[in-house]
Amino acid sequence: MSEIPASAPDSPATPADASPAEERAPRTTDGTARPVTPGSQAAEGTYRAQPVSFVRRGTRLQGRRQQAWDDHSDALAVDVPRHIADTSVHPEFVFDAAAEFGRTAPLVVEIGSGLGDAVVHAAKENPEKDFLAVEVYTPGLAQTIQKIVAAGISNVRVVQANAPEVLSTMLPAGSVSEVWVFFPDPWHKAKHNKRRMVKDTFAPLVARVLAEGGLWRLATDWSTYAEQMRDVGAESSDFVNVHDGERTGVDSPLTEARRSGVDCEVSDELDTAGGWSPRFDGRILTSFENKAHKAGRVIFDLTFRRV
Repeated sequence: MSEIPASAPDSPATPADASPAEERAPRTTDGTARPVTPGSQAAEGTYRAQPVSFVRRGTRLQGRRQQAWDDHSDALAVDVPRHIADTSVHPEFVFDAAAEFGRTAPLVVEIGSGLGDAVVHAAKENPEKDFLAVEVYTPGLAQTIQKIVAAGISNVRVVQANAPEVLSTMLPAGSVSEVWVFFPDPWHKAKHNKRRMVKDTFAPLVARVLAEGGLWRLATDWSTYAEQMRDVGAESSDFVNVHDGERTGVDSPLTEARRSGVDCEVSDELDTAGGWSPRFDGRILTSFENKAHKAGRVIFDLTFRRV
């Protein structure tokens, strides 16, 4: 759900035109790989076995964003020890929600929190819950902090980190009540589909952190990604679709998208599988989603329950 414009490159070690797989791991002067200590920045040599779902953009902060970061990041941003790159998480670091928030409460995690509209609104409406906003872009985190402060709430923390690492090691198993993935980058070109976040290898990570009965909520405005999300949940033994078999045929948003041809070839094929959720009323209508509506795009919601 990120809406942060590109700006300056991150660093000489991460060129602005580099692909996600081209983040680099350090090398010695003779070109051999050397161990990376926490907090170090990637330099040379591919280090991730899987392509990441994002391309790093500008990290420069200015004006009120910089002021918010300077004044409040110590209290509101989780201090993560790094392993390889500046969005990595050291595998031995574990987030202690009770210590961070000073209480024991249901924890909701939003992956790709963008500018923070959804997570801050939800936190204000649900003071009995705690929220963790996971985002890779510094300007988005800074703006989220601005909104947290303006709302006068204390039940949100932000973390700058790669989502799979957050889910695989940083969060304790079974510690989360809900995971939200709203409008992740669709990587709509076929050659880039492998970069999509929600795929078969992602579901076990979400399942790991969710408590039994916990919910995985998703939303996208790309029909092909929506189908992929639905398939990922259906093929996982860790989840059941809360709305399995619902909204089929002419009532399906997928049928609507096919008939409109807004993001695919026009087709009269009916969606017989369904499984689509009604719009999650806990998700505020952001400027991103509003733009999708104005462009005639169809919004897809899915909800899976951890079993």
